[in-house]
Amino acid sequence: MAKQFEDNFHRKFYYLRLSVTDVCNFKCTYCLPDGYQPAEKKKPSFLTLEEIQRVTGAFAECGTTKVRITGGEPSLRRDFTDIIRTVAEQPGITKVATTTNGYRMAKHIQEWRDAGLTHINVSVDSLDPKMFYQITGENMFHQVMSGIDAAFDAGFEQVKINTVLLKDLNSQELPKFLDWIKTRPIQLRFIELMQTGEMNDLFNHHHVSGVSIRNHLIANGWLLKVKSHNDGPAQVFCHPDFLGEIGLIMPYEKDFCQSCNRLRISAKGKLHLCLFGEQGVDLRDLLQADDQRPALIDRIRSGLDQKAVGHFLDEGKTGQTPHLASIGG
Repeated sequence: MAKQFEDNFHRKFYYLRLSVTDVCNFKCTYCLPDGYQPAEKKKPSFLTLEEIQRVTGAFAECGTTKVRITGGEPSLRRDFTDIIRTVAEQPGITKVATTTNGYRMAKHIQEWRDAGLTHINVSVDSLDPKMFYQITGENMFHQVMSGIDAAFDAGFEQVKINTVLLKDLNSQELPKFLDWIKTRPIQLRFIELMQTGEMNDLFNHHHVSGVSIRNHLIANGWLLKVKSHNDGPAQVFCHPDFLGEIGLIMPYEKDFCQSCNRLRISAKGKLHLCLFGEQGVDLRDLLQADDQRPALIDRIRSGLDQKAVGHFLDEGKTGQTPHLASIGG
């Protein structure tokens, strides 16, 4: 195995977020309120299976053990099951996850699990069907909930639910969410709304800090769990009376980036060192043949020299990311 990917701040990178499309069929207010708008008139050229195999193979050789397949909505790819299988077959990859809006889960989740999917996150921004529609722009609440049930039927021991906190919309639903996970092995992850270049007004109207939820949890007997080396950024809490868990993702908290362990590849083959901030390092020309791997690894290492100590969101800097779907959230 080649030397572990590491930056100048001695952070090691065990976790790759791999976007396979920036297309999404939902119109979430905090991401794509006007629906997907292609940046180019011509049909986008997303990473092929062969390119996905080469880039994930290079990361695996350099110590990455977890790959999360993201979008847009990754299951819109007709070859999504083949993508899962391709990633799962890379030596050294022990966790293959995806984040989905859930609309295809009920029909395909068993197929995905059989292909090698080990973990799944589903975006559910409200447990009220009307609020779900208001936030996502799609009347698919019951379809998504059926997909979550299907995931348990397929053998997943836990399903993670991503909920973006929005003041005056879903921020009052904590009691309802807690009741939902009391007898279900669901890790409910509350994500603070993040400011991007196109969402300044939305952020100003609807941002709410996760600190109040954390204080409520601690006051009511919830305990912070210890992270694994390839876990994401969530602070995860458990409670002896609950089968489910609560995760909090609070990117505005001091030292949020101190434990960063993940890198991102966009659907068009660019290495992104952070969800916010830079244009990315183009890798696609080094994904055309298997014998390019040493040069590919060298370019990734060179890119890591440019990784900043943090994303500076707390200083009001949103970087150049137009919206969260553009490089996989």
